[in-house]
Amino acid sequence: MTPEYSVTVDAPGEPLGTYLKRQRERRSMSAAELSRITRIPLASLDALESDRFDELPGEVFVRGFLKAYAQAVSLLPAEVLARYTSSRRAAYVTPLPIQTPLQVGRDGQARRFGVAIAFVLLLILLSLALSIVLKPRGRDMPSELSYVPTFAEPTLL
Repeated sequence: MTPEYSVTVDAPGEPLGTYLKRQRERRSMSAAELSRITRIPLASLDALESDRFDELPGEVFVRGFLKAYAQAVSLLPAEVLARYTSSRRAAYVTPLPIQTPLQVGRDGQARRFGVAIAFVLLLILLSLALSIVLKPRGRDMPSELSYVPTFAEPTLL
């Protein structure tokens, strides 16, 4: 058995919380009864019906509460969520981070330190490459350096 949803015409510009409360009262449901059916705490129901969404735990919970509320009072959950989204769209602005002069100075020091480390690593790699390229080979060594004395030969004193 599928629930029958009602589509109601609301007053233009009516806040979502007022709309939800009006729909609940229209069905002669008390807040306590709705809380029991939806398992939404009474304080959260009060916040929903008063449009105090910022007092609720988080965006995921708000959407879940609205969906459960809409189903309990036979409204279309997608319609209620769409009204919530459209009412919150312009209200939420993310502030840009501001750096203090102290933070800017630290960033400059960190950059100089990083450049110094990169320079040291480059010098190490360069010296390693030069040592491999310029390493004397056995046939390139002078005979005095490549000669290894054996114990069988007599030595002159």
